[in-house]
Amino acid sequence: MVVKLYTTSVTTNREIYNKQNRIKHVFEAKGIPFEEIDLCHDQEARDLMREKAGIPDLLPPAIFNDDTYCGDFQKFEDSVEDNTLKDFLKLL
Repeated sequence: MVVKLYTTSVTTNREIYNKQNRIKHVFEAKGIPFEEIDLCHDQEARDLMREKAGIPDLLPPAIFNDDTYCGDFQKFEDSVEDNTLKDFLKLL
């Protein structure tokens, strides 16, 4: 199982930038290995991300465990606050 974080390195939206950084910092602080996929360098990945999540207008950041969509940023934040991050990431 591989945690995948879909991001964008080119954004004018400060909120997206902050959310991406928050997720990366939490993963690094908790020692959770992850693969970052930059949608700016792989246009096909954006379509694949949306297809796998079943959300046609999904924007980064998006978190997956392999090909399984884990949830949105708010669910991520809730899992951190509730100390259920590994459940959220489907690592248990």
